Amino acid sequence: MTNPENLKYTKDHEWLRVEGDTGVVGITDHAQHELGDVVFVELPELGRLVNAGEAFGSVESVKAVSEVYCPVSGEIIEVNQKLADKPELLNSEPYGAGWILKIKMKNPGEQAKLLTAADYTELTKGSEQ
Repeated sequence: MTNPENLKYTKDHEWLRVEGDTGVVGITDHAQHELGDVVFVELPELGRLVNAGEAFGSVESVKAVSEVYCPVSGEIIEVNQKLADKPELLNSEPYGAGWILKIKMKNPGEQAKLLTAADYTELTKGSEQ
């Protein structure tokens, strides 16, 4: 499993890609692998304000339901509607077409608290089959 260097990661297995003052959020390849086949994604409401570490939705797989947490604080400005019809995008393209939301970051400095790709790889090492 690869963890792109241009992303930041949480210990809860979400990723953040920064695009100016906007963050794109999804779940990691490790997370989708652990979950198995994703069958449903609960998307948050547009305009919702979330704090870093707050659950904003959930991902349901054939094995489990897992909450998804926001890596940074801000306002949700876009959700990936494709996931409503094709939740399996989280499995096939976790770092691409499988993104979950875009957030206008309230405090871009919060990303400094997130893990680098190397840190996240170290965190998940040993738990992969």
